[in-house]
Amino acid sequence: MATLQTVEDVVIKFAGDSGDGMQLTGSQFTNNTALMGADLSTFPDFPAEIRAPQGTVPGVSGFQLHFSSNEIYTPGDTCDVLVAMNAAALKVNLQHLKKGGIIIVNTDGFDAKNLRLAHYPEGSNPIEDGTLIGYEVFKIDVTRLTREALKDIQLGTKEKDRAKNMFVLGFVYWLYNRELSSTVSFLHDKFGKKPEILQSNIQALQAGYNFGDTIEASMTRYQVEKAKLPPGHYRSMTGNVALAYGLIAASQMSQLPMFLGTYPITPASDILHELARHKQFGIRTFQAEDEIAGITAAIGASYGGSLGVTTTSGPGMALKAEAMGLAVMLEIPLVIINVQRGGPSTGLPTKTEQSDLLQAYYGRNGECPMPIVSASTPTDCFDAVYEAVRISVQHMTPVIFLSDGYLANGAEPWRFPQTADLKPIEVAFKKALNEGEDTFLPYARDERLVRPWVVPGTPALEHRIGGLEKQDLTGNVSYDPDNHQHMVLLREEKVARVADDIPLQTLDSGPETGDVLVVGWGSTYGAIKSAVATLQAEGVAVSHAQIRHLRPFPKNLGELLGRFRKILVPELNNGQLVKLLRDQFLADAVPYNKIKGVPFTRAELVEKIQNMLD
Repeated sequence: MATLQTVEDVVIKFAGDSGDGMQLTGSQFTNNTALMGADLSTFPDFPAEIRAPQGTVPGVSGFQLHFSSNEIYTPGDTCDVLVAMNAAALKVNLQHLKKGGIIIVNTDGFDAKNLRLAHYPEGSNPIEDGTLIGYEVFKIDVTRLTREALKDIQLGTKEKDRAKNMFVLGFVYWLYNRELSSTVSFLHDKFGKKPEILQSNIQALQAGYNFGDTIEASMTRYQVEKAKLPPGHYRSMTGNVALAYGLIAASQMSQLPMFLGTYPITPASDILHELARHKQFGIRTFQAEDEIAGITAAIGASYGGSLGVTTTSGPGMALKAEAMGLAVMLEIPLVIINVQRGGPSTGLPTKTEQSDLLQAYYGRNGECPMPIVSASTPTDCFDAVYEAVRISVQHMTPVIFLSDGYLANGAEPWRFPQTADLKPIEVAFKKALNEGEDTFLPYARDERLVRPWVVPGTPALEHRIGGLEKQDLTGNVSYDPDNHQHMVLLREEKVARVADDIPLQTLDSGPETGDVLVVGWGSTYGAIKSAVATLQAEGVAVSHAQIRHLRPFPKNLGELLGRFRKILVPELNNGQLVKLLRDQFLADAVPYNKIKGVPFTRAELVEKIQNMLD
């Protein structure tokens, strides 16, 4: 009889060929984990090719999941369990497995062909030659056992083999003392109209679970207790879905119909897919023929009184640049969402990077200022994009929202917000001339330098807009040099005054003044928070600040930076925020850059901070 051991946290990596269904396996284990109440963080990692070369190292697809009875912030530095469906998956991921960790291998994936494709030396097999000494290894012929479990189902061998991932998932469910019901329900929803495929997946899942009961009785099974999270209703949430929900919430709270004009691009496409499911909220989605058509359609929607949104990644931002300048000249609301990825050019489409911050600041012709907001975690995408919409519609300006591939595809528990907790988004269209006005001045401004928003066709408020420079107040085309400088400075000052309407910068943790302040933005949040917490537990006086509003910066940011002797800025780029901090605040900030397509680890940041202190 296997013994049951309670552990605080576990990191599992599912890895195999890109056709082995590792992303589905990982997401199902994630949903099951969320339902049992543990805290979690995920990191999907997959090839850029739709069907990468089978059995090769570049073709390995992985899904890492960290779950715990304590609060966690990253998918984990190293793994406790590695599921390797073939030789290439083992080769890529063994270096990230803790010594003494568990390895579950599909022995069918270690035949001569797979070993050759993974470039193991001739005659070498890592599961037979002592390479895995020091690990707890489960050698399972998943392919044979899956086919055996499905022998009575009228499907071809190829179709049966597609259920191998369910066999593995069932065994891992057994290993971690889980119920199968959540995945069975998912399979019914997905394959309810294909009874033989449904039956094959459920039988493979149950066969994998039952296999755990039939192997050596001296095995240890594990369980992780529920995390002590604030009370509420939770669900597992990825960044792209949270972002879509944030847009829907902002549309409802502002009472503006939302229009998404976009063109599919990795890793932003899921936002289009999710929003297209929610037409009942007045959401209209338009898949345009290219990036330029997507953003210009959204500009047209905003001109017509809707909430215009467009989504893309770095290459699409380059294509949208001219249209973004048009939106700045028009001074109308527009939310441009950039889910960043590795670049330049096509770059690393499925890998994460923070390399578009300077593009967001300066990547347009002319003096073309726009507010910039970023998200820090997958679930923070909801709040951060809601804030981006609020700034856009209340300040009559396009806003750039920055996410990245790590946030977009990663998942964590999300507590459903209450409508009463959402900040109001007040929108006021100008509907008539004010008393004493003889004519409408489309570029007259209030104390925030915000011009009025008028729905086309409103009687007595006819006006024209376009991309040529505007005469102040009237909006007529003007080539006057003094007027041009005046308007450029007005648009710059309008964006600067957004700082009056955003929160002051606070510390995430640590003393208010001291030796080291770690400053982050975007998806570096989890790794920085974990590293800083580790050092703080050892008595080290280190502080952490995470910046959401990147343009304009919070009004007190310069003063906050000045309270610390050393400033460290970790970024997944070659040093972009650090340049801006040096430029605007003359801060003696030290960059720490990683450009490998993967996030920082806690251990990397702990070592860097310790080196600064030493």
